[in-house]
Amino acid sequence: MSPRRPVIGLALGSGGARGWCHVGVIRALEELGIRPDVVAGTSMGALVGAAYVGGGLDALERWGRALTRRGFMALVDVRLASGGLVEGREIIRLIEALDLPRDIPDLARPFIAVASDLGNGQEIWLRTGAVADAVRASVAMPGIISPWFHQGRWLLDGGVTNPVPVSACRAMGAEVIIAVNPNARPDGHFWPDAATEAGSGLGAMREWLPEPLSELLSSVGRDRQPRPSYVDVISGAIDIMTEQIRRARMAGEPPRVLLNADLGHMTVLDFHLAAAAIADGRRAVSEQAGHLTRICGVA
Repeated sequence: MSPRRPVIGLALGSGGARGWCHVGVIRALEELGIRPDVVAGTSMGALVGAAYVGGGLDALERWGRALTRRGFMALVDVRLASGGLVEGREIIRLIEALDLPRDIPDLARPFIAVASDLGNGQEIWLRTGAVADAVRASVAMPGIISPWFHQGRWLLDGGVTNPVPVSACRAMGAEVIIAVNPNARPDGHFWPDAATEAGSGLGAMREWLPEPLSELLSSVGRDRQPRPSYVDVISGAIDIMTEQIRRARMAGEPPRVLLNADLGHMTVLDFHLAAAAIADGRRAVSEQAGHLTRICGVA
């Protein structure tokens, strides 16, 4: 009798646009014969994870690969009164366009989207209700995308409390957990080189906003020294915070395999760089392919 294959969990972490790497990870895992039984996602990980278990990953990947800076800006609905630079109505439309099952229990595999309760700071596991609402809540990056009212509370990005949701996979019965960290920083730097900012989502946003808001995104002060912009500070602070939380969480609940992206050149808003991030996700899997196939029982 052949040994029983372990229950495999896939924990997809937060990271904004860097989370496109999850698509490459999933593609590469399936090419190795590894098909996760349960999936948990935080922020962009929730969007990709829901698309995966809901049968919409092909559509999401096509959309991401076709996205340009101009196309990204068409998604930006600035409304500061909503609690963020972006209200996020277009995110709901994108999720609905993927034609996923309406409710989480109807997805093909067990799935949890992780969010954070703005009122009491608790980590929230969304396992019931509409997929679109759960994902929209999970992607609400503080200071960038507005909070989302869902199931009687205001919810923020799950990265605030659980950036890489290993614990959620374990709670769904996973025995072998593969975790993906889009925010890994091999060079130790959290602020992108100012020389690259003009080509980023931040630079593109500045071109389209009214002058008062555009100046918020400027990286150059009155002196000659490049300075972090408003969104640089928000993005960098989120990255630093989530990395500290991730390390603390994983010290107590480590995954069996940790796949680290190498996307420090990207900001959280560089959604038009999907192809590069997807390729890096494939790289992360290929570097541990032998180990992955052995522990997942497909060697």
